[in-house]
Amino acid sequence: MEILGLKRFQFLLVVCWFFVSLEAPAEAENTLCYKDFNEVSGTCSNLLGAEISKEDCCLNHQYGFQLKQGGPCQSCREAKWSEWTSWSACSVSCTEGVQRRSRSCYGYRPGTCLSGSREWEMKACVLKDCCPVMGGWSEWSNWKPCSVTCLTGTQLRERTCTKPAPNCGGTCQGDSRENRPCDTKQICPTHGNWGSWGSWQGCSKTCAIEGSATKPQQLRTRLCNNPSPSSNPPGMPCPGASQESRSCVGLPYCPQDGNWGIWKPLQSCSVTCGVGQILQRRLCDNPAPKHRGKDCSGESIRNQPCTIKVPCPVDGHWSEWSPWKPCGRMVLSYNIKCDDITGIQLRNRSCIGRHHAGKRCAGPLRESRACYNIEGCFMPGTWTDWSSWGLCEPACGPEPKRSRKRVCEPIYPNYSMVVEAENGRRDNVTFWGKPKAGCKPLDGQSKEVVEKLACQNVPPCEG
Repeated sequence: MEILGLKRFQFLLVVCWFFVSLEAPAEAENTLCYKDFNEVSGTCSNLLGAEISKEDCCLNHQYGFQLKQGGPCQSCREAKWSEWTSWSACSVSCTEGVQRRSRSCYGYRPGTCLSGSREWEMKACVLKDCCPVMGGWSEWSNWKPCSVTCLTGTQLRERTCTKPAPNCGGTCQGDSRENRPCDTKQICPTHGNWGSWGSWQGCSKTCAIEGSATKPQQLRTRLCNNPSPSSNPPGMPCPGASQESRSCVGLPYCPQDGNWGIWKPLQSCSVTCGVGQILQRRLCDNPAPKHRGKDCSGESIRNQPCTIKVPCPVDGHWSEWSPWKPCGRMVLSYNIKCDDITGIQLRNRSCIGRHHAGKRCAGPLRESRACYNIEGCFMPGTWTDWSSWGLCEPACGPEPKRSRKRVCEPIYPNYSMVVEAENGRRDNVTFWGKPKAGCKPLDGQSKEVVEKLACQNVPPCEG
């Protein structure tokens, strides 16, 4: 019976340990938390701390974080597109090439795009109309005189890049100069040699630094007179230094400057939500100055990161306006299409992204405007001039092309574009709808004519 009771007690201990281990909370993963996130480069700056959890850091949606040192930076905000980067350099230095730019979707929370995705645009460019043409060398010139007047030296000859001359920034391959040895068959002058060293001078300083391997120095000199170099023909001066130094001994210690102690807090956290900073102070006592040394240099007060586990307010922002609703009148049976009769159009938008008592969006939820309904109406048309060349598409796919076009546009009727509104106000009127424009055929087309060109010298996309 005692053995059965002992086994039952051991079984209960194992069960209790199992449930306690299930209920133990997982430790939060610490990240690097930053005060600023650059949405163009996708980088973080102004580090607040390296031991802050991702959840605490993102209590403020304007912050950014890194999961590890050197890793990619992520934004705490709702996912949305960044601004476009600057256009890249042209893919070639001459003739036609292409330039690219991109934008990225950043955001820790779900938003209007997929976080981590990237979009590209590409356009044609020409930095220089022509490419370099290499030139050719002329014949070598005669050898110039020897470089020395005694013993052996060198002679120089040259050539020019003129047969033919290069074009459009080209050059010639090879050297424009060539050297060879020459012998003057002349005796050289007498060169100088050092005399004996003089006496040691006084020390450079009057004290030594305690614990330092660097000691004050004293000097001595010598003259180049054993023999002196000849003057006609001129000899070489003595090689090496005219002075040397050695360490001084037996000097007193120099003053020792102070060093800072540890930081200690002075006040509470600077924010009421998310991650902020706390003021700290340190003393010049590690060690204190001695031997008449200087006090510590630098600040005795600094700011360090601190966390208030309360989400920060996020202000709302407007969504895109909805498309304009069809132009009409309140009485649905009243038909105003293709007629000189004004109607009303409405569109609306939503205030999105507001969290934790942030500010509401400023401005109206709805807009209205006066309009003429020309949906499907036949009108005479006219061909536009050629548009500018468009982007190279696809930006990262095979055989990208750019295009331009001419379009048959309607000639709108001469209706009044201003109407009297309530309270004596005058409102502008807009044509709404897609009319059927009639133009004489151009290159066998009645609506638009498109011209396409292949983009040249296209490199592969990054990644």
